[in-house]
Amino acid sequence: MTNFICLFEDENVNNLLPLVYLRPVYDLRCGILTLREKIALNFPKTKLIFHIRNYLKNAITERYPLNRINEFDEDSILFINGRAIFNDKLERLILNLKEDFILKKANCTVAAKLSKKNISKILMSNSEFLHFNNLISVHTEEVETEFIDYPWDLINKNGKQIINDFELLAQDKKKLQNKFKSVEIINKKNVFISKGAQIDPFVVLDASGGPIYIDKNVRIMPHSYIQGPSFIGEGSTIKAHASIYHNTSIGEICKIGGEVESSVIHSYSNKQHEGFLGHAYIGSWVNIGADTNNSDLKNNYSSVEVYINGKKIDSGLQFVGLIMGDHSKTAINTMFNTGTVVGVSCNIFGSGFPAKYIPSFTWGGSDFLRTYNFEKALEVAKLAAQRRNILLSKAEGELLKKVFEITKDERVSHKIH
Repeated sequence: MTNFICLFEDENVNNLLPLVYLRPVYDLRCGILTLREKIALNFPKTKLIFHIRNYLKNAITERYPLNRINEFDEDSILFINGRAIFNDKLERLILNLKEDFILKKANCTVAAKLSKKNISKILMSNSEFLHFNNLISVHTEEVETEFIDYPWDLINKNGKQIINDFELLAQDKKKLQNKFKSVEIINKKNVFISKGAQIDPFVVLDASGGPIYIDKNVRIMPHSYIQGPSFIGEGSTIKAHASIYHNTSIGEICKIGGEVESSVIHSYSNKQHEGFLGHAYIGSWVNIGADTNNSDLKNNYSSVEVYINGKKIDSGLQFVGLIMGDHSKTAINTMFNTGTVVGVSCNIFGSGFPAKYIPSFTWGGSDFLRTYNFEKALEVAKLAAQRRNILLSKAEGELLKKVFEITKDERVSHKIH
């Protein structure tokens, strides 16, 4: 086993926009852990190198100061595709990889263990992605493994991944002792509650259909119902009378109320009030206004089409809800149709259903859409961070500016001025 693992992004990262405008693909959450954390947990003594798109470098270097970014100077490196979902089968395949062997699924590289002579071959000056087709004297093996190809894959695989991550994280923990007064816990062996969590009276934790993992310093207010498999991240609050149904992951420092089902919410996002969120994937620093609802099922039960990377893609699924990028906001009583995609730093309000695709840095709703002035959007992002006692750094501000610039063509093509 090599001492260095490089998590890399490939060209298919564009099919996961807008969720990856501000993060590497392997920092997407699926289950309790992000795709990166699953690999790091299984290889705790191995140093991680991050391969990312060039415009992300300054911000990601700041977020992960101990990791090398886009540097490949070692004699041997194991490359793992950041869209791969790590599991026991993939781990066995990787551990058995010999030098200059590649694992592929169709035309995508899943993993490759490369010597120094071949590491130099995958780097091309005119591309920010790695090119594994340029290698010499390598052996290729076709494998079956799970990939994240589209945003709805993250949603559909979330429940199974909560179960898998729970087994990894909770296997060595002490069995739950129900010290919480007037709290109903169904199937205690499938519930883990971390130190410092506060569970108020008349809460129901129903793990009969899958595990529930409640992280440190979580507050669950009275008369809430949580159904497994579910994950509540560190420092988050579940508001009174909330209903958190199966296959839901909620990140760190969130405030969640109303009804949430089969959804993933990244850190520092709020949905405090009534309203339905289903089969949705929500980025960080999002605020969802009171009585905001999304549809996740068409009235004719047909499969949902979603606007991805400039074109409509038939998901082949009956259930697809809202996909929303980081820093976006909705006003009270906002309504979203099935399979709606909202970009980064949008401000959505007004009556009726807005368009099913809303480009990044857009302001408005069904009546009109305009470009969100960048300086105003940046000021809102800074104020949102300050409310959590976080200073939005210069590098993070510059990253937002870069995304504003690279999404200009989207706004132009959708005639947003």
